Amino acid sequence: MDNDVSAGSTTTIVGRLALGVTLLAFGLGCTDVIDGVTAADAVSIAHYIGGVALFVAGLFAFRDRDVPAGTAFVALGAFWFTWALSAGAQASDNAVGLFLLLFALVVLSLAVSGGDQLDRGTYGLFLVSLVLLAVARFADADSLAEVGGWFAVAAGAVAWYAATAAAAHWPTAVPRRAAGRGVTAHG
Repeated sequence: MDNDVSAGSTTTIVGRLALGVTLLAFGLGCTDVIDGVTAADAVSIAHYIGGVALFVAGLFAFRDRDVPAGTAFVALGAFWFTWALSAGAQASDNAVGLFLLLFALVVLSLAVSGGDQLDRGTYGLFLVSLVLLAVARFADADSLAEVGGWFAVAAGAVAWYAATAAAAHWPTAVPRRAAGRGVTAHG
């Protein structure tokens, strides 16, 4: 099989789609780009798709002995499920910021633990989003929360592309230039 084409399992495709849709809905809600749509409007998607479906996809990945995907999907499913259940609850901004920072540590672990370029890109963008959203809660900075929302949108788009690329056998690797090629020495 060509290294530039993904061969993701059905479980991985479903998990990436669930994560992508959830990140897109949540991120767009944080950006205020759609009139009248807020992050709170993503609660149902986060609860059922990001929480339940992603968690179940993680369990299936573990059954298939795909430990990296299982770990990612179960941990992120727990994050989205918890976020959805606590959305609208009376919690201080500092408590919410701490929750986001703690899950940023989980996502940092996912980002550095391997996977393909698209997984690392998804988790890296999501990590930046969580940190920005946490700092925005600590500092009461709505504009910073919007920036964090855009990073979540970008992470969702990458996760969606990763799922679609795996299903459609599209390229997923960025081509690398061979060392010394394309560079000429003028002496």
